[in-house]
This record gives sequence, structure tokens and C-alpha cells, in this order.
Amino acid sequence: MQWIRRRAAPRWVPAPLGGCTQGYTPAVHQIELSYTFGVPRAYAASIRNPLMDLLHAIREQGSISAAAKALDLSYRHVWGELKRWEKNLGHALVIWDKGQPARLTEFGNKLLWAERQAQARLAPQIGALYADLERAFAVAFDDAAHVVALHASHDDALASLREHAVASDKLHLDIRFTGSVDAIKALNEGRCVMAGFHVPADSPPGSLAERTYKPLLEPGQHKIIGFARRSQGLMVARGNPLGIASLADLARPDVRFVNRPLGTGTRVLLDELLARQALSPAAIHGYAHTEPSHAAVAHAVASGAADAGLGIEVAARASRLDFIPLVSENYFLVCLKSTLELPSTQALLGILSSDAWQRKLASMPGYQPQQSGEVLSMRRVLPWWNFRTPKSGRRG
Repeated sequence: MQWIRRRAAPRWVPAPLGGCTQGYTPAVHQIELSYTFGVPRAYAASIRNPLMDLLHAIREQGSISAAAKALDLSYRHVWGELKRWEKNLGHALVIWDKGQPARLTEFGNKLLWAERQAQARLAPQIGALYADLERAFAVAFDDAAHVVALHASHDDALASLREHAVASDKLHLDIRFTGSVDAIKALNEGRCVMAGFHVPADSPPGSLAERTYKPLLEPGQHKIIGFARRSQGLMVARGNPLGIASLADLARPDVRFVNRPLGTGTRVLLDELLARQALSPAAIHGYAHTEPSHAAVAHAVASGAADAGLGIEVAARASRLDFIPLVSENYFLVCLKSTLELPSTQALLGILSSDAWQRKLASMPGYQPQQSGEVLSMRRVLPWWNFRTPKSGRRG
């Protein structure tokens, strides 16, 4: 890993009123860092800068042509770079006197001095930064390691799986938590190779879950993978001081609710449960107040900002809240058929179906393994999944 340091063009800002300068004064130049890949180093880690390398070569070689040769660059390129940097920095860098060696201006020498000071002062941090980056990129060059880009609805078990997978089988889950709808859209748009979503275990045909997810999934294109069954319910303050016992209690005037945003699977679940019980969202104080995750909902209840919120049991227990279970739901992973046989996908399926992972999953409050790692028939696990069109009857 090699670092390149770049300086941006100067910015000009008005001089302070009453100052001794007239017009404008240059602002401090902004430092930008980038990196590239190279062969293993035989020298101490440092941040390299093309301009500093050029100035150092000119000072050591005494001419632009010799500096260009030492750097394996053309004379024309070196000349052009010097002129470009002089324009950007607003200072001359090299002095040419007829019959004399090229030498750096005072500003050029000050740049090299500042470079040496920075390198000496920051050497430990630079070395640590090199090491961290090289450890991260080592995964990309390790043929035995795999990475799965996964967009998924917020779930504590997935976060636990990420740690378990790295420790057990060199599988790295690049998880971005988002709503269930956005996760499947990301899969369909090629922004990830797997998505996570959840639906009630008993969603009937015509349910909101069907209307939400069925348009996003196509027969023959998507493959459903079992992950877990989990419990969703109401999170309330410890001891349940308001005596909240059911969804209907959310319509009470003394209960403040905290919701999840549109597009999340938990919002879909809430709206479906309300519709089943003929409860109007308008009757729930706080229905429009949303938090981005189960943990954030639990925090809102624990802090007293709300009296109840819908979420998973493990989030309630983590915030020392009481939990009133309402529904069991299935959490599924979904990928495209074309990626099912990828080594990374197969590595994930192997971990999900392992005894070690299923024991860990079962130890989490509100979770139990549910066909974990199995490729499932949509028609069997999604009761409303049926794309067959009825045959027209024959005329008698």
C-alpha cells in the first residue's frame, strides 16, 4: 500500500479588517490523502507526495533533466508539473540562472522542510494507518475469504451473524441496515447480492405484506433462504406502569407511541395488525413519530420520550424494558437465482445451517432457528405467493 499526498489549489479569503495586508490573503492549503497499491516496501512506511519527490530530486541532481531521469519521467512532464504547481500554489519553486545548476527557491525549500517535519512527527500514526489498511485489503487478496454485500431490515441476529461468520469461516458480511422494501429494491438494482426482509408467519392472501413484497419478487428470478423466526411485540417501561396489554391500548389518550418509518418491515407489520383489528392509525398518539431502528425505539421508551413501541424482544431486553409479544414472524434472506451458486453465497448458507450458529441464534431472546440456510419454496413459506392464473373453463 502506498500513500500519495496532494495539495489542493489555494483558496483566497478576504483579509481581516484593520490588517496590514491589502486585498486578499491566501488561506491555509487543504491536505488531501489518497492511496495506491504497490509491491511490498523495503523501506519505512511514509506518505509520498509527487511534488515533494520532484523537488527533492531537483535539489539532489542539480538540474531538471537529471531529476526527470532519476524519477523515470520525461523532461516535458517534469517541466509541466513544476509550472502547474507554481500556478496552483502561487509561488515560484525553482530558480534557473544561466550556466548555474537549478536550485529551489526559499518557498521550495520550506516545503521540503515542512515535509520532513510532518513525516518525522507523524511516523507512528502513518505506520499504524498503513497496517490497518493493509489488514483490511488483505481480505480482497485472500482467495479463501469471501464478502457478501447484504442490505437488510434491522436485526440483532444479523449483527451477531456478522461477528460469528468472520470468526468461524473467513466470511465477511458487508451489511447495510435499511427498511425491508429498500433492501429488496437494492437487490433488484444490483447494489447488493442479498437482502433481508421479514413477514408475519400467518400473513393471509390479500394482506398488506402481500401487496408490499409480491411486486418486488419475481418467480424464477429470486431465491428465498431461511434465516430465523423472531418475536415482535410492544416494548413498554419496566413494570408496565400504564398496564398496556394489547394493540388496542395504543389508542388510549394516555399512551404515547413511537413508530418506525415507511418502507420498514416493522411499519408494514404494524399497519397490517392495525387493519386486522380495524384500528385507525389516526387514533394512535405518536403514530407519525418515527425512529430508525428497534434499538432507537427501545431507547425512546426507556428515556420516557414514549410509552410504547413495536419492536423485537432482544431490543427490549437490552434496554431493560418489558415486552408484550404480539406476533411471530419469519425473517428471510433473498438473493437472485444467478448468485445462488457463488462461493460467497454457499459459504453463508453453510454457516447458517451449522449447529454452532443455530445454537447461538437460539440463545438470543425472542429468536429460534427456522430452516436456517435452506433454500425454500416461495409458495410454501409465503402463503400468498401464487402466480398461477386460473384456467378458463371450457364452453359446454
